[in-house]
Amino acid sequence: MKADTQVRVLLIGLLLFIGVAPLVHAGLADLDRDGIARAMGKTGIASGDIYKVSFTRSDLQVKAGKVIIQPEFALTSWAAFKKSGESSMTYGDLVLLENELNPVISKLEEKGIGVSAIHNHLIYETPRIIYVHFLGYGNEVVLAEGLKAALAVTGTPLKSEAASSEMKSEVAKQIEKILGYEGNMVSGVLHLNVPRNDIHVKTADKEIPGGMGMNTPLNFQMEGHKAAINGDFLLLADEVNPVIKALRDNGIEIAALHNHMLDEEPRVFFVHFWGYGDSVSLAKALRAALDKAGIKKSKGTQ
Repeated sequence: MKADTQVRVLLIGLLLFIGVAPLVHAGLADLDRDGIARAMGKTGIASGDIYKVSFTRSDLQVKAGKVIIQPEFALTSWAAFKKSGESSMTYGDLVLLENELNPVISKLEEKGIGVSAIHNHLIYETPRIIYVHFLGYGNEVVLAEGLKAALAVTGTPLKSEAASSEMKSEVAKQIEKILGYEGNMVSGVLHLNVPRNDIHVKTADKEIPGGMGMNTPLNFQMEGHKAAINGDFLLLADEVNPVIKALRDNGIEIAALHNHMLDEEPRVFFVHFWGYGDSVSLAKALRAALDKAGIKKSKGTQ
């Protein structure tokens, strides 16, 4: 074979490799979203390479003090799925009554899905609500089947319809302007997700992106000019107490401080909060806490 012919063969082989390799990689990155939806009995929402399925506990009648908690405010179980190498991972948390807790734990363990945290997100609530965080690896459809089996031992409505977005009130728009982030209004609840793009969380050397719970959700259950607020701040260790102090200085109560995972790097903490009162005042208080964590407003809202 002549030298120029050998060069042509090598170039063709290289071009074929370059053309095929991205397709192979893309195939590995694709989740079986239809399989997950069939296994869980509900279609989820795709965002980038994450697929998330949620179930609101509309079967529960929960009060926190005198506030009747809307399911979309603080009573939603969810599971997010992401391709991780040749397998997949799932992470999320389940909203449970006390008598559902241990049956769910047993079912998760039986299905090979690990429990990473058990704790509260609310205070003053009746009945008591417990949140179980989980983390699992393997085939995404098998993981979804395991989570469906765990949900099946609870009173969670498994066929709930996805809620649609609503028009925002002027008060809701004012809250967004104060906080510096736009949100989504569903069933009278304003949801804002504040990203922590400066923190890249990994567990078992696999990244947990913001869309899988590594962000700061701020929720307002609107009642005219008043609101109940709940959510949690994703924080590094040295940010925890400055944020807690800012919240308390502004009259917001601390509901919990804990971890959601077992071996994440860097170590991150979640400060859950509760408050009720004038919506604008509460938004300013949360903005003061965001400032203590060095979280700036998004460029589009400054």
